[in-house]
Amino acid sequence: MRRLASIFLLSAIVMISAAANAGEAVGTLSGTLVDSHGHPVADAAVIIQTSDGLHPHATHTDANGHFEFDRFSIGQYDLRASYYSVFTDWMRRVLIRSGKTTQVTLHLPAAVR
Repeated sequence: MRRLASIFLLSAIVMISAAANAGEAVGTLSGTLVDSHGHPVADAAVIIQTSDGLHPHATHTDANGHFEFDRFSIGQYDLRASYYSVFTDWMRRVLIRSGKTTQVTLHLPAAVR
């Protein structure tokens, strides 16, 4: 009987955990990297991290300078891009909201291209 109760309890915990994760509040950050003339920059690295400097993630821009971070927990994030060792300024405290897509544009300094 004790074993059956333990299995039931463990099953309930797993189901509650799965339901909580399924309802996790997430959103998307989508953006474009452009040079000083407003032209898109392809194949650049883009880094995002929580505003406390933790949990970094990276991606690259596509041929149109577009990048996306999908299904991120809601909260504030900092991001920047780099292209051949030249960095954009940090964009600070960008808010990702539940079920929404936040749009941003990052700008490389004039000396890059």
